[in-house]
Amino acid sequence: MTTEAELLAERRIWDPIETRPPEALRALQLERLRALVERVSRVPFYRDQFQRHEITPQRIRSLDDIRRLPITTKEDLRRHQPLGFLAVARRELARIHGSSGTTGRPTFVAYTAGDLKTWSDLCARFLVAGGLRPEHTAQVAFGYGLFTGGFGLHYGIERVGAAVIPAASGNTRRQIDIMRELDPEVLICTPSYALTIADTARELGIDPRSLPIRYGHFGGEPWTEDMRHQIEAELGILAFNNYGLSEVIGPGVSGECPARTGMHLQEDHFLVECLDPETLEPVPEGQPGELVITTLTREAMPLVRYRTRDIARIERSPCRCGRQTARMSRVTGRTDDMLIIRGVNVFPSQIEEALLRVEGTTPHYVIEVDRPERLDILTVKVEIHPEIFSDRMDRMQSLRERIGSEIQSVAGIRAHVELVEPRSIERFVGKAKRVLDRRGLHEG
Repeated sequence: MTTEAELLAERRIWDPIETRPPEALRALQLERLRALVERVSRVPFYRDQFQRHEITPQRIRSLDDIRRLPITTKEDLRRHQPLGFLAVARRELARIHGSSGTTGRPTFVAYTAGDLKTWSDLCARFLVAGGLRPEHTAQVAFGYGLFTGGFGLHYGIERVGAAVIPAASGNTRRQIDIMRELDPEVLICTPSYALTIADTARELGIDPRSLPIRYGHFGGEPWTEDMRHQIEAELGILAFNNYGLSEVIGPGVSGECPARTGMHLQEDHFLVECLDPETLEPVPEGQPGELVITTLTREAMPLVRYRTRDIARIERSPCRCGRQTARMSRVTGRTDDMLIIRGVNVFPSQIEEALLRVEGTTPHYVIEVDRPERLDILTVKVEIHPEIFSDRMDRMQSLRERIGSEIQSVAGIRAHVELVEPRSIERFVGKAKRVLDRRGLHEG
């Protein structure tokens, strides 16, 4: 298996702009920000706000002036559905995608031919950084519908010159058959589905490490460093994280290099702020905040200061790979899926981190929140490995106590822990649904 150090030594970089000095990159961002303000003035939502606050390209004198521009939210996009944010004529569109709708009604996003070229280039950047070569074959186990993941990665792979197997999502046994027949070096899917592939291979009597894949590029859902280690150990690969969202462009906003100390932001195309979600003021570098993204080069549907609701950190220290762009941490949660339980803020990713610290657990779990009377009750149902599962009450109780202790240590809250049999929790081929909140907090 290729090692992290060997990939770093190769110093594979898709676009020289990734190594442009920070000062030159900031100058390019300012130039593109001014052009963006001119371009989005054709969109009624922005035109009205710009007129009200006397915002013009000439008044954008530094990148700090981004804070004078309006915030855009998912609710704004929904109010102007289906294509009220278009900055080009309808005849200029080349494709229309849609968000996954996991937090509400799906919203549509449009692309020009120029946007599609940009998108494929952005995906090519992190794919090359994570091991993809023109001579490789990549198996895409993402959906190919309105969801942007499958198509974004597909065209990024083709942009590099590698071959694509558009396996789409689901039918895990067939996915494994395809791997064994066609020998792809790269797997593209959600991290939870990568583990489902490993589980299914074992059920078929196949050692997951014998599968031909060497690299995995995973996204579409938050995942922890412990989960990365588990995927790598079970499949014998190097696993890379990438980040994107449909409203902004899809996958390609950022991705990891071989150093894997954060995902490099594509700052020539996106101006990314990290803000306190309550005050919308910048947080100190390295502190967690909500990512707010301005699309500097989008043609069809450019967005100004879009609130992603994703919580992450931004780091600007030098990277060993030679790229000069800032890096973001993995997403640790969302401001709109954060659970507030007995006054404590809890993210599902914290529960996952705690579970994977305990030997014998798996990353297959469900978080249930109930309020039978006046007190919130947090229950975590978690699968354990078959060799650990036992009828011995003392052994199971000890494992429950260790898991409960880790959850309290990581998330700061006590939880009821239920150990369930292997393969008893539903598997998902797309984004895993981890939380069942029965409190009815969003009703009415």
